Amino acid sequence: MTIMPVNENSLMVYFANQASPETADRIAAVLPILHEELEQYLVDLIPSYTSILVTFDLMAIGQRDFTALIKKALSIADQQYIETDASPMIELPVYYGPEVSLDADTLCRHTELDFDQIISIHASTIYRVYAIGFAPGFAYLGNTDSRIHIPRKQTPRAQVPKGSLALADQQTAIYPKASPGGWQIIGRTPIDLIDYQRENLTVFEMGAKVKFTPINRDEFLALGGRIAEEEYRRAELRAAAKPVWEVA
Repeated sequence: MTIMPVNENSLMVYFANQASPETADRIAAVLPILHEELEQYLVDLIPSYTSILVTFDLMAIGQRDFTALIKKALSIADQQYIETDASPMIELPVYYGPEVSLDADTLCRHTELDFDQIISIHASTIYRVYAIGFAPGFAYLGNTDSRIHIPRKQTPRAQVPKGSLALADQQTAIYPKASPGGWQIIGRTPIDLIDYQRENLTVFEMGAKVKFTPINRDEFLALGGRIAEEEYRRAELRAAAKPVWEVA
């Protein structure tokens, strides 16, 4: 681990050079210990793929003394850390149907797979929460299978529907609310991912495992999912045009 100053009251703790399930586990294990040991001086902790940004109250303690406290807390974490596979599992239902898989055709052309294959590959992988950001409840999940890697859209959408499941490069994510976005949309979950009763406002936790379970349209609607009239019409037009993802 390496500790580097960011500014006069922030330090970055680096755990690795690249994201991995092991690094995600490590960061998840360290966070509560940093909270406990640094609480008196702590302003914020922001975990990410391979690091934690630690912001402290400069009026209460200097950077040198606070760095020493971080090192002490990390030493305690090292003594307590046991590498296990005990990360919580979050299972989310997803409808991958034509009304909501807005970029299915693009993905099929890019990967040279049919959409049923893409669904199977995507849903068979267990992902890890590597970071939470961009918007409350937006979790960056990795890593996707290399067969379904795809770049972000060249021109982002002005509005991505709430609950949209998306791909970009080696990652997958769900838009927790309607917002602009440039990821490739392949499905939608009916589950509300924002939870205002939680400290981090979301059902996701750093290091948690995430698995997607395909459901049909009736199940999606029964769970509270919504499909707009224009989405039904768009799906009918795509079906009439025999899109790539329906061709055997």
